[in-house]
Amino acid sequence: AWLVASIGDVGRAKQWYQRRVRGQNTFRYYDRDNSGSIDQNELQNAVLSFGYRLSHKFFNLVMQKFDRTGSRTITFDDFIQCCVLVQTLSAAFQRKDVNRSGVIQINYEEFMELVFSTKI
Repeated sequence: AWLVASIGDVGRAKQWYQRRVRGQNTFRYYDRDNSGSIDQNELQNAVLSFGYRLSHKFFNLVMQKFDRTGSRTITFDDFIQCCVLVQTLSAAFQRKDVNRSGVIQINYEEFMELVFSTKI
């Protein structure tokens, strides 16, 4: 049993490492000025290329949330966290958007349940 658990741990570590490398490659690709951080324009380009069409106002909010240094940029870890959050919340929204209209009608409690039941 110990050997199986150890092999499983190695497998999970390998998967984590592979995801991190893919994330770093994605980050470098969208860091067009090679500054080591992503600015709002670069973030918008990345998220748009992932298939999410969101407003300039939304990206202003994202930058306020994830820019920890006040430099109007976000680091690799925050870029990954942001992308995971957008993907996860979008998937939760899509589960409610059965007509694929881009609009759902939910009350406050349903919204809170949607957010809190979403595994991030």
